[in-house]
Amino acid sequence: MASLADVGWKLLEFKARSKRSGSIYEPLKLSILQREDEPLWEKLDRYYNAIKTTILNYQSPTTGLFPVKTCTTCKEAKVRDSLYCAASAWALAMAYRRIDDDLGRTHELEHSAIKCMRGILYCYMRQAHKVEEFKQDPSPMKCLHSVFHVDTGDEVQAYEDYHHLQIDAVSLFLLYLVEMICSGLQIIYNTDEVSFIQNLVFCVERAYRVPDYGMWERGSKYNNGSTELHSSSVGLAKAALEAINGFNLFGNQGCSWSVIFVDLDAHNRNRQTLCSLLPRESRSHNTDAALLPTISYPAFAVDDDALYSQTLDKIVRKLRGKYGFKRFLRDGYRTANEDKNRRYYKPAEMKLFDGIECEFPMFFIYMMIDGVFRGNQAQVKEYQDLLQPIIFQSYEGHAIIPKYYYVPADFVEAEQNKRGTQKRFPSNSGRDGKVFLWGQALYNIAKLLVDELISPKDIDPIHRYVPRQDQRNVSMRYSNQGPIENDVVIHVALIAESQRLQVFLNTYGIQTQTPQQVEPIQIWPQKELVKAYRFLAINKKLGLSGRPERPVGCIGTCKIYRILGKTVVCYPIVFDLSDFYLSQDVMLLIDDIKNALQFIKQCWKMQGRPLFLVLIREDNIKGSRFNPVLDMLASFKKGNIGGVKVHVDRLQTLISGAVVEQLDFLRVNEAEIPEFKSFEELELPKHSKVKRQTSTPNASDLEQQPEISVEEWLHKPTYEIIQKFHDTDCLASQAQLASILVRREGPDFLAKDENMMDELERIYRRAGSRKLWLAVRHAAAIIKKFASSIAPHITTILVHGKQVTLGVFGHEEEVISNPLSPGVIQGIIYSKCSPQGGEREAVLQQELVIHIGWIISNNPELFSGMLKIRVGWIVQAMKHELEIRAGDMPPQDIYQLSPSDIKQLLLDVLQPQHTGRSWLNRRQINGSLNRTPLGFYDRVWQILERTPNGIKVAGAHLPQQPTLSDMTMYEMNFSLLVEDMLKNIVLPEYRQIIVELLMVVSIVLERNPELEFGDKVELDSLVKAAFNDFQKDRSHFEGMEKQDDMEAFYNTPPVGVRGTSSYLTKAVMIQLLQGDLKLCKDDPCSVS
Repeated sequence: MASLADVGWKLLEFKARSKRSGSIYEPLKLSILQREDEPLWEKLDRYYNAIKTTILNYQSPTTGLFPVKTCTTCKEAKVRDSLYCAASAWALAMAYRRIDDDLGRTHELEHSAIKCMRGILYCYMRQAHKVEEFKQDPSPMKCLHSVFHVDTGDEVQAYEDYHHLQIDAVSLFLLYLVEMICSGLQIIYNTDEVSFIQNLVFCVERAYRVPDYGMWERGSKYNNGSTELHSSSVGLAKAALEAINGFNLFGNQGCSWSVIFVDLDAHNRNRQTLCSLLPRESRSHNTDAALLPTISYPAFAVDDDALYSQTLDKIVRKLRGKYGFKRFLRDGYRTANEDKNRRYYKPAEMKLFDGIECEFPMFFIYMMIDGVFRGNQAQVKEYQDLLQPIIFQSYEGHAIIPKYYYVPADFVEAEQNKRGTQKRFPSNSGRDGKVFLWGQALYNIAKLLVDELISPKDIDPIHRYVPRQDQRNVSMRYSNQGPIENDVVIHVALIAESQRLQVFLNTYGIQTQTPQQVEPIQIWPQKELVKAYRFLAINKKLGLSGRPERPVGCIGTCKIYRILGKTVVCYPIVFDLSDFYLSQDVMLLIDDIKNALQFIKQCWKMQGRPLFLVLIREDNIKGSRFNPVLDMLASFKKGNIGGVKVHVDRLQTLISGAVVEQLDFLRVNEAEIPEFKSFEELELPKHSKVKRQTSTPNASDLEQQPEISVEEWLHKPTYEIIQKFHDTDCLASQAQLASILVRREGPDFLAKDENMMDELERIYRRAGSRKLWLAVRHAAAIIKKFASSIAPHITTILVHGKQVTLGVFGHEEEVISNPLSPGVIQGIIYSKCSPQGGEREAVLQQELVIHIGWIISNNPELFSGMLKIRVGWIVQAMKHELEIRAGDMPPQDIYQLSPSDIKQLLLDVLQPQHTGRSWLNRRQINGSLNRTPLGFYDRVWQILERTPNGIKVAGAHLPQQPTLSDMTMYEMNFSLLVEDMLKNIVLPEYRQIIVELLMVVSIVLERNPELEFGDKVELDSLVKAAFNDFQKDRSHFEGMEKQDDMEAFYNTPPVGVRGTSSYLTKAVMIQLLQGDLKLCKDDPCSVS
C-alpha cells in the first residue's frame, strides 16, 4: 500500500509541475543557509532582499495594504494579513537600527509599516458611521469591514456575502499600533485620528459580550453562518486594552489630548471571560490553532502560566501534524471533500473532513517565536526541524512558506482509515508564483529572532511578554493574574450624609466626614462620571458621539479624577439609590459592600491604592438596621472586613496614595459641558436628634400575611373590591386587591378619583419602609418594577461559561446565551415569569439573578456541574429547602423573606448537600439545581456512540446522527444539547434519577464492549422497569403493597443492597441483551 501511495504522490507531483510550466519555486536547498562568519551587514542585506522580494513588492503603492493573494487579478486586502506584513517590515527596521550606515533602509522599512498602518486607518475611518452604529448595536450587520480594495480602500463584499465581524482583527490593529508607536514610529497625526482610535477602543471593550466570526471568518465550527464568543477574539481584545490603556498616540511628542482611556471594569470582564473560556476556543471549537497568537506572540493575553500550558498542550496534542497544525478538528477548509460551490455546510457534513483537515505550516513558525520569547531553545529547534522539510525556495534563494498541505482526493480514504500514513500536497501558495504573505511575514520575524538580529524586546517594546518573576516590576501591566497573591490594602473614607449623622456616629466612636468637610474635593455618584465620559472622543466631523452610557464599575470608582480643575471622587454603584426594593434591605447593602471589596482585592493591579468611599445615609441606621451597620463600621475601624485588609482615614490624607485619572478631554468641548451635580449634604440642624427608632421594627409573620383569599375575591364585582381596598389596613391585602383591579380594568383605572397604579406605588413604598416583603414584591410585580443592574449580572453569569434561563418552574423558559440589553431582559421577565396569580415570581427572579451574579464572581465553585442556571428551578430548590427545614410544620413563604434572607437561602442551597439529608431531599435539591456529576456529558457521548437510534426522555429525542458527525465529545455545544434533551423533565427528583441512569448505562457499556442497544434508549421505560422491580422486592421483603407513587424509590440510596443503581443496572442489561452482540473471533465465550 505504501508503494502505491508513493506512486500516487509522484503522479500528482508530476501533474502539478506540468501545470506550473517552469515554476520559480523548488524545495528548499541547503545553498541558502547562512555562513557562520557572515558579517552583520550581509545578514541584514539577505533579509532585506527576502522581505523586499516576497512581501514589500506586493504592497499597494496607493493604500499601503497587502493583497490576500499575490496574483495580479486579486484586489482584496484583509486587515489581519496586512498587519503581519507591516510587522515583518517593522521587525527588520528594528534590526537595521543596530548599524550606522543603513543606506536609508531603516527609513524605508519603517515607513512601509507606517504606510500600511495608516492605510488600514484610512479604510476604517471611511467607515466611522459603522463604528457609531456598532457602539449602540454590536451586530454582524453594523461592524467595520475586514476586507478592502487593495488599491482604493473601498469596501469589498457586502455583509451578506462575507463575515466581516472579526474583533480579533481590530484588536490586532490596536495592539500593533501601540507597539510600533512605542518603538518611535509616528502613525497617528491629529486629534480626529485620536478620537477615532478611542471609539475603536469603545467597541473592543465589549468583546466579552459580542459573538463574532473569529480568525477563520466562519464563526461556528459547523460553518452555518452563526457567530460565537471566541477565546482568540476576547484574548486579543484584552491584550489590546492592556496595551493601549493610558497610552499616548502621539508618542513622546504627545500631550494629554492624545491619551487613550480604557474602562478597567470592561477590561476585567474580558479577562474573566477569557479565563472561563480557556482552554476552549468557543462552544463548538474544543481547541483551535487561532489561540496560538492569543496565548503567545503577539498578544500574550494569558497571565496564568498553568492556564497557558494547559491551552498550549491541548492545541499541540490535538492539532499538530507532520506538515503543520490543523486549524481545528473537522475543518473542511480546502479539503478534497469540501464542496467549493457551497458557502455553508449541510448537517452531518463535518464527518467527511474527519482526519483529512489541512495542515498549516505557519503555526510551526508561531511555536518558534514562542520558544524564542520564553527562552526555550529546545522548542525553537524542534519546530525549525519540523519546518525545514516542508518549505520551498524561489530561484533567488528565498524561503517560501506554503499556506497549507492537503490530502489529495485519491488518498482521502486511505488517510481516514489510517491517520498520518499519506503524503500531503502543498497548496498553490508558495508555488505557481503565489506567496502566502501572512506565513511569509511570520517566517521573517521568526528568523530574525532565531538569528538574534533582533531581540524579543525590539518587537515587544511595551512588554506584552513578561516572565513570571519580573511581572511585579512592569508598571503598564495591571492585569498580572496568577499565583502571586494580591495582598492589596483598600483605602476607605467614611462619608456621612449629614452633620447630625456624623455627630451621632461619633458617639459610638465612628469618625466620619461630611461632603462639606472634604471640600474642595467633590463627591460624585458614578452616573455623573458617566455623563463626563460622554464627551470622550466626540467628533462631529466623523459623526462620532463619544463613550456610550455604560455604568462605571467598582474599579473605575476607586480612582481619583481631575475634571476641569476639580478633584473628584466617586462612590461605588452599590450606594446608588435605586427604585428597586433591594436598596430597602440594609443587610443586603452590607453584603454588597463586602462583595465589592472582595472583588477589588482580586482585580486591583495598579500602582496606587484603591480608594473606596462608604456612604452612610440616615435611612441606613433607622430601627433594627442600626446594629448591623454599626458592626460593619467597627470592622472597618479594625482594619479587616470579610478577610479584606482596609485602612480608614480622612479623604484628604488618602488622596496622596491613590490613582489619579486626568479627564483633560473635557477642555476640548468646555463650552458644551453640562453642569455636574456632586453629592449634596443634607441640610439639617447639627444638634437635632437622629430619629433612629421611628422606623417600624421587622414586621411579624402575622402582619406579612394578607387578610383575604385571592380566589375568593377574584370573581367579586369591582365595586366590592374597591370598597374592601379602602376598608382594609393590611398592605398585603391592598396589593392583592389592587392587582385584581389592574388586571380586570387596566392600568389607568380610577377608583374614587385615585389611579390604581399610583395606589400600588404608594403601597410599594409604605410596605418597603415597614419591611413587609410579601406586599413589596406583589406591588413591585404589578407595577413591573425592574432592576436595571440585572443586565450586567446576567453578563457576569454568561462570562463564567454558563447559560441562564428565565421562566416559571414547570412552564416554558427563555434561554439566554448571549448578553442582552436591559429592555429585552425586562420583556422576557414579564412575559415568562409573571403568570396570572404568580406575578411575584417576576421580581423574585430578578433578585436571584443579581445574587447569582455576585456569588459566581466570588465563589464560582458553588456552580460546578451546573451548565445552565435555570432560575425558575433554583426558586423550586429554595422552596424544597424551606419545606425540608419546616419538617411537619407549614413551610415559610419564600415571598415573605427579606432580600438578604433570600440570598442566604440561595447560598445554603448551593452548598454541597449534607449527608444527614434523606435521598429524596438530596435528589430534589440537586435535580432543581440541574447539577451533574463530573464527566457526565462525556459519558452521554459514549452512550450515543453505541446507540444507533439515539436516546429519548420525556418526549425529547437526542439522535445519534447528525450529532456524532457534526460534534466532538468535548464540545460545549454537545453538553448544551444534552441539557436541552433533559429540559422537558418536570420533577427535579426524576431528573436526578435520569442523570444517575445515564451514568449507569455508560458504566455498563464501558464494561461490556460487545454490547450495544438495538433500538433507541427509552430512559423513561428503563426507569419504569427499575421501579416495577423495586416494587416487587418491597412487596416480597417488606410486605408493602404496590403503588404508583415513586417517593419510596426516590428516597432509596443509589448504592448498597437494593439500591436504585442495582435496579437501574438490571433494567439496562435486560434491554441490552435484547439487542445485537458484537462477538469477535477471539472471544473466549464463543461456543461455535
